[in-house]
Amino acid sequence: MEPRHGEDVWTDAADALTHRELDPAQFRRLVVVSAHPDDETLGAAGLLRGVARAGGTVELVLASDGEAALPEVTGMDRAELARTRLRELDAALAALEVPATVHRLGMPDSALRDDELAEALAPYLAGADAWISPWREDPHPDHAAVGRACVAAAPVTAHGFGFPIWARTRIDPTDPIVPWDRGYRLRLGDADRAAKRRAIDAHVSQRTVPPGGNRPVLSAQTLAHFVGDREIYFREPSSTGAPPELFAGLYRDGADPWQVRSSWYERRKREVLLAALPRERYRLAAEPGCGLGELTRALAGRCDRVVATDVVEEAVAATARRVAGLPGVQVLRSDVDDPRAMPDGADLVVASELLYYLPPERVDAVLDRIAAALRPGGDLVVAHWRQWPAEAPCDGAAVHRRIVDDDRFTPLVEHLDEDFLLHVVRRR
Repeated sequence: MEPRHGEDVWTDAADALTHRELDPAQFRRLVVVSAHPDDETLGAAGLLRGVARAGGTVELVLASDGEAALPEVTGMDRAELARTRLRELDAALAALEVPATVHRLGMPDSALRDDELAEALAPYLAGADAWISPWREDPHPDHAAVGRACVAAAPVTAHGFGFPIWARTRIDPTDPIVPWDRGYRLRLGDADRAAKRRAIDAHVSQRTVPPGGNRPVLSAQTLAHFVGDREIYFREPSSTGAPPELFAGLYRDGADPWQVRSSWYERRKREVLLAALPRERYRLAAEPGCGLGELTRALAGRCDRVVATDVVEEAVAATARRVAGLPGVQVLRSDVDDPRAMPDGADLVVASELLYYLPPERVDAVLDRIAAALRPGGDLVVAHWRQWPAEAPCDGAAVHRRIVDDDRFTPLVEHLDEDFLLHVVRRR
């Protein structure tokens, strides 16, 4: 099938509709899952090169050997085609200068099943700090199956991304199905583009007309969509959010996993947050997700009473030690959904580095509880890191947009810098 639109349409849309740039250097162990040999070359060659160049490791998991290409051509030796495509993959990785380990699942091309894939992929994805696969809404059913299976099988601690392949030729990028709010661009330099072209050229069986056929799998018009200076990725976050036991493990033995006691980022964020509070003093403040209690201690100096809560027992114990002896501070073990975390009549609620760890439906429920707990004229403060944690179902910017657009609140303060964003909104 020939492309439905020009090769620059998706690149132009990425430049217009997403602002995020993907940094290959952040990934130390990248697992690449392909439905067929050449998916990774077409959609993600630049990322593979970037990770390898930065010293990271790349592992490639092949769901199938690609033996069913051009099924309308009868009499083709499918086993020999599979062997050819595996040789071509080796040549493509050599052209990219990516020393990837390749694992073969040997599942049937054009008949991949989500459940079987998820079970088979789980051991390879365990321990990865990032994974990529064809996008789960890509119009090729094998691509979509691999994308869905990765979402199901990947650990919550891994960053996940899907890359469009046939979507770039068959779907209009303005279609509502395209999640540009989760989109990332990767800019390719001249060397990366040249290496990607050489790698694509290595897939000879896909670029040429096979004996008995009348077309190649990848025509020149199709390949033009993949040799530009942008690769496109869509974040595939956890749908369930970060489980409490994950944080419990991080806090054990008195650990400070985010260096809230010492890092300049954390100290500066606390000072900016305190300076942004519109009132000099508050009567009753709620701080769900109190962590190690550094912000709790600071809030105690501005509030008559502070109710600090956390779902993690280790965090509650650490906060209790940090505020020991301070009058008016109560520390409880409570999930953010529990009314004890947001007592009625509060005139201040502070949610710092918390809400993006919750799935969207829970964010809505928590905002309902905050709106019910706050007195009219009470203030809600939200602050989040501008990057997107692996365990977070959405990024901080999406959470803040949800709050600022909520007609129950009036925006008062906005702070945005390269590291974090902060809003103060007032209950109407």
